[in-house]
Amino acid sequence: MSQLFIPHGYQPPLPNYELQRAISFIKDSFQTNLSNALNLRRVSAPLFVTDDSGLNDNLNGVERPVQFDIPDVGATGEVVHSLAKWKRLALKRYGFHEGKGLYTDMNAIRRDEEVDNLHSIYVDQWDWEKIISREDRNVTFLKSTVRAIVAAVCETSEALNVAFPSLHVKLDREVFFITTQELEDLYPDMTTKERENAICREHHTVFLMQIGDKLKSGIKHDGRAPDYDDWALNGDILMWNPVLERAFEISSMGIRVDEESLARQLILAGCEERRELPFHKMLLNSELPLTMGGGIGQSRLCMLLIGTCHIGEVQASLWDAETNEKCEAAGITLL
Repeated sequence: MSQLFIPHGYQPPLPNYELQRAISFIKDSFQTNLSNALNLRRVSAPLFVTDDSGLNDNLNGVERPVQFDIPDVGATGEVVHSLAKWKRLALKRYGFHEGKGLYTDMNAIRRDEEVDNLHSIYVDQWDWEKIISREDRNVTFLKSTVRAIVAAVCETSEALNVAFPSLHVKLDREVFFITTQELEDLYPDMTTKERENAICREHHTVFLMQIGDKLKSGIKHDGRAPDYDDWALNGDILMWNPVLERAFEISSMGIRVDEESLARQLILAGCEERRELPFHKMLLNSELPLTMGGGIGQSRLCMLLIGTCHIGEVQASLWDAETNEKCEAAGITLL
């Protein structure tokens, strides 16, 4: 059964027909703002890859991909968890050059997701990736990119409020940067999610950096696969959600591993066997461009900018019977 939270006195912010118009407005506007901010071009992307390609995102390493046999191809397909690694290969294959990048609609099924107000087994996000120079593999460049993405979100929100005057969501453009270790030092007695809530309650828009490696306490703030983000140069964009009164992740992103950081992180994660996979061999042999990239949740962004309390209000997915019944009783329509 999913975990459900309905805020006291919550009312859906828009009638269903207007809600669909608002969702369309956000998706059309934001992808234009994002592509202009980061110099991105739209491309087509796969829904599935072969199970032996090494291209699927392993997430935290325990989630099971949806698999199916393809008799005419003689292979086993896996529905993608994300396109973190595929995008980097695509930049090389499609002939992109330094300073330019791609974005695409990514759709996925995460069968083992623990569903709640923010999480669904259906994932929809803008996946983007951009070629950078080796000199740009630093925190300063990472921060400037984060600020550009946050500006694109805020511009979309402001335009939405004009188009739909009954909406009054206000976002903070000023980004507060903090590492996971600094956050642990600040709130040592809290859980990781409690720390995120505390820092977002105070600063509203936060970029939480350096996710994946163990902290001084011996725990990880959160899991990250070892073969796409450089754990020293990544992070999550978090915004305060006043409807749910909690930190709200809209993007996981980062500068990607190079040869050195990939080798180091595979050892730390105990995944050295991945060195023999085609993608990993290319990366270790310096055959792929240096990149940065991330995913920005489409339904998440719609939730935040419109002010809905449940992701099922802005995307069609599957929910357990109790969640459906409670939402119906509260006047909440799950698509």
